[in-house]
Amino acid sequence: MKEELFYQIAITMVPNIGDVNARALVQHFGSASSVFKAKAKHLEEIDGIGTKRIESILKFDFAKVEDEIAFIQKHKIQTLFFQDSGFPKRLLNSYDCPALLYYKGNTDLNTEKFVGIVGTRSQSEYGRSQCESIIEALAAENVIITSGLAFGIDTIAHKAALKCGLQTIGVLAHGLDRIYPTENKSIAKDMLHQGGLLTEFRSNTIPDKQNFPSRNRIVAGICDCVIVIESGKKGGSLITAELANGYNRDVFALPGRVNDLKSEGCNYLIKNNKAALITSGEDVLRNMGWLDQKKPTKKKQRELFIELPPDEKVLYTILQNEGPHHIDDLFIKSNLPGSSIAKALLMLEMEGIVKSLPGKVYELG
Repeated sequence: MKEELFYQIAITMVPNIGDVNARALVQHFGSASSVFKAKAKHLEEIDGIGTKRIESILKFDFAKVEDEIAFIQKHKIQTLFFQDSGFPKRLLNSYDCPALLYYKGNTDLNTEKFVGIVGTRSQSEYGRSQCESIIEALAAENVIITSGLAFGIDTIAHKAALKCGLQTIGVLAHGLDRIYPTENKSIAKDMLHQGGLLTEFRSNTIPDKQNFPSRNRIVAGICDCVIVIESGKKGGSLITAELANGYNRDVFALPGRVNDLKSEGCNYLIKNNKAALITSGEDVLRNMGWLDQKKPTKKKQRELFIELPPDEKVLYTILQNEGPHHIDDLFIKSNLPGSSIAKALLMLEMEGIVKSLPGKVYELG
């Protein structure tokens, strides 16, 4: 395992590769170590891996990998490779999913009910009080609050979660050797015992401007839904909301006055049907199907075998044997393309065999 970790870190450091190509290479050869042991003629078989990338792999200098391994061991950091069982499975449904994550904390990243909360760095008193009120309501269902540990709404969300006894995850735009902004060092320390800190960036990575959109895609992808509290029409919060929509996540926004620049982004999302309007945490719980949620009763097996097309049969079997599933879980367990799953679910719904529940959960009808 130590040897494989060495190569898993290495594949993320190779110039010109990136997450998409790294995952494609590992999936083709079976492991990260096998990628580096492959010959050039075999690397050429992978679509999109040209001469320049092959040369980068074959001539890669492993010195920095040793330094990262030493840092990880010294600070007891957990690494999560996209093939690992502990890797956040919600992220696997994203095309640009990170190949490797660095994590320090005590929360299972595959726990149910992950809620992302984002917003402006210069919140109003309205934004502050509404954020705290929403999280207090969410505490009734023990959700996990995720944000970016930035100034403003992010910090308020993390603090409110800690106060309510909720686990809270901070997704960072830099390595785990620092906290940015430095003013949040104290809250970050508390989060290690009641949540955790997560990043795709290795140590000595500074919070450069280009890292924040990458951070935002993890916030959007790791959650079941994203709430925008206050936001201008441009900025990281709107990027996160757009990404969440692209990842088929539920997006909610808190409305504000039409002439309030701090609410311009939220009003824009609502007006353009890119977010559902909420005025309370109960609205989120209700829309997600988490309010007074009852455990599903085990359905009796149908007496007659239903003849279905292959894709529909795969999904039907999963739901029949294991009960209700989120669409992301169906994607992972079925190994079907996202477009095939959407089509198959639509057909099953039209036939009355499957019904959709709030929060993109499906069960047999």
